[in-house]
Amino acid sequence: MSGVGDILKAVGEFGTFQKWLVLLTLFPCLSVAFHQFCQLFMVPHVPHHCDTSWIRAVGPNLTEEEQLNLTLPRDADGAYEQCSMYSPVDWDLISITTYGLNATEKCSNGWVYPSAQPPSLLTEFDLVCDRKDLNAISQSIYMVGLFLGAMIFGPLSDRIGRRPVILISVLLQGLFGVGIAFVPHFYVYMAFRCVVGASVSGITMTILALATEWVGVSSRPKAVLISHCCFAIGQMLLAGLSYGIRNWRLLEIAGSAPIFAFFFCIRVLPESGRWLVTKGRIEEAKKVLQKAASINKRTIPPQLLEQLKPETQTKSGSTLDLFRKKHLRKVTLIMSCTWFVNSFVYYGLSLNVTNFGLDIYLTQLAFGAVEIPARVGCIFTLQWFGRKKTQAVLLLLSGLVCLIITGIPEDQPVATTVLAIIGKFTASASFSTSYVYSAELFPTVVRQTGVGLCSMSARLAAIIAPLIHLLGQYHRAIPMAIFGSAPVVGGLLCILLPETRGTDLVDDTEGGRPPAEVCENANSSSENGDVKGKDGGQDNEYTKTTHF
Repeated sequence: MSGVGDILKAVGEFGTFQKWLVLLTLFPCLSVAFHQFCQLFMVPHVPHHCDTSWIRAVGPNLTEEEQLNLTLPRDADGAYEQCSMYSPVDWDLISITTYGLNATEKCSNGWVYPSAQPPSLLTEFDLVCDRKDLNAISQSIYMVGLFLGAMIFGPLSDRIGRRPVILISVLLQGLFGVGIAFVPHFYVYMAFRCVVGASVSGITMTILALATEWVGVSSRPKAVLISHCCFAIGQMLLAGLSYGIRNWRLLEIAGSAPIFAFFFCIRVLPESGRWLVTKGRIEEAKKVLQKAASINKRTIPPQLLEQLKPETQTKSGSTLDLFRKKHLRKVTLIMSCTWFVNSFVYYGLSLNVTNFGLDIYLTQLAFGAVEIPARVGCIFTLQWFGRKKTQAVLLLLSGLVCLIITGIPEDQPVATTVLAIIGKFTASASFSTSYVYSAELFPTVVRQTGVGLCSMSARLAAIIAPLIHLLGQYHRAIPMAIFGSAPVVGGLLCILLPETRGTDLVDDTEGGRPPAEVCENANSSSENGDVKGKDGGQDNEYTKTTHF
């Protein structure tokens, strides 16, 4: 798009306008962290046994211990069985006491839980014994929602704009998030969680695009990764919130309702000026660009605004556009693989959170805290070492850590825990790198479609990851061996990608070359003084970044 890069430089790369925009996008990131992990605290381990109140009809004066002793079998350790009971009989109490009961069956009248236990998903919907798999299934259903959201909201954002999709996603998350607190059945709960998952994808992807398209190249990594740090803070806040609110319905309301406050900011949430130009909505683009410049106390030269002439209407990109050009096809396939293995190892390690040997609230706090230095450190490594090297090395380290864990004896939990924290650190940093790298590799007209496709592959990995843990019943090292091998392959593939450090965003797919090549050719031609823009002006669309 002629002149849009120069105009954004005149507006200011990270002025007051961009800072307020980044600050505005942080609030939804807190709610995203809540929905991502809240179910961990809604299904606590609770002692339970079959409801055997049938014996009260013949022995109303039995103590609880006498009732359990007569009606429940014991396991090898002498504890009462949690998922089976003696079959009810039509005998009197003396006969039952004298001869005892032998035939067993599964719990037919429900379960009994400690009376002092706060309401949880487990106790309200009986997620125990034959129904315990529903807990894992509901997590997978949520991941399916993330997958569908990536498939729907990515292309939709490229078609109707960043701002409408953010508002739609926030509305869905608020309505269905609060609605979960009132569901009467667990299957309704899973359906609502699926919609919330879709809205989470819409928020995360579209906020990424909006921030990337407003912030200059030198501050782009900071803007995106600050939101990722906020996600880590959200995980830590979840630990405190869930510790203070043990009733799962009240916890759901407390975590979901605050997102409605975001609607008070609707009037100040801007549309992407770059997206408006690609859609040929030049007058709207001029207004929003001039407003941004005034907030930054900057002035846009009139000759730059004149360059924004809609000579041809730019069509919205489609998924097929990602595979028509050779370089885009390579970028799409490798980045999809990168996101897949990133998500694979991230959730593979996160699902072992209970193996820390700590209270679940402290464990969540630790897992959230370790992500902050990972995200912050990523800002500097991206600038010092570039996107490609950072992405490849972090993936390789994540994989190697998992492979090392497979060789640690079971009686060394401290060593395993330390390695798992290191793995979570590198996996988190790698995820942040993927967001920045992907946004810079894909052109504007297909950026959301490309990032959406990558996000879909990540969600697919998140759905598969819990199933991999089931292989541990054959050998405990199998899951970690798989989780370790995948990112090693992904890290090696990243070597084939172009470097994007120091390049501005590419707007269309017509160049047929990756951003790095375009930038190199532009710089080379500029030295000879023969590069001109579409309107005859100097083309500064591709410039080197500055270090911070």
